[in-house]
Amino acid sequence: MTGDVRITVTRTLTKDQQARRSRLIEAARELAIEGGYTAVTMHDVADRAGVARATVYRYFASKDHLLTEAAAAWALAVVELEAPGDTPEQRLSGLLDRLVEVAADNLLFTSAVVQAVTSQDSGVEASRNELFLYVRDRFGTAIDPANSLGELAGVELDDVESVIGHLVLAALISLTALARPVEEVRVMVRTAARLIVGER
Repeated sequence: MTGDVRITVTRTLTKDQQARRSRLIEAARELAIEGGYTAVTMHDVADRAGVARATVYRYFASKDHLLTEAAAAWALAVVELEAPGDTPEQRLSGLLDRLVEVAADNLLFTSAVVQAVTSQDSGVEASRNELFLYVRDRFGTAIDPANSLGELAGVELDDVESVIGHLVLAALISLTALARPVEEVRVMVRTAARLIVGER
């Protein structure tokens, strides 16, 4: 069998290393908020975080890897709040609505995240998969907090979560690359929530 073999080494970071890594992610986030994808360079991230340029590459393989990790921190803050509502449709719709609102309020950052997460950079793959699985799981929990449904309308919850993950990406692309109005994207995600888990 031929081809590249990728080996990932997992190591525990010291408190200082964790703090340095967090500063780098925050610096990338700030630069993306200020100027979008092009404003984020490893050089400027290092300067903003107050570390040597080579230090950035100890933690992140590329700019896209760094921005994908920034996206993960952003997603954690946005979707970790409790989803409001009594029904799966209300909870899913509420969480999607919040995501659209926050994304629209930070369009330059959202655009940078979309570009990084959808890049062909192989260094992004592990972080992108982790982010996608986290978002899927969080939305699945919003739909079914007790993890008791197993399926919705004859479809496995895992498959529903996958569709929702793609819906989230479509909403973010609609806001950024396609420059669709926020209200249009809100209607789209609410309609999708109704179609996916709404009362039949």
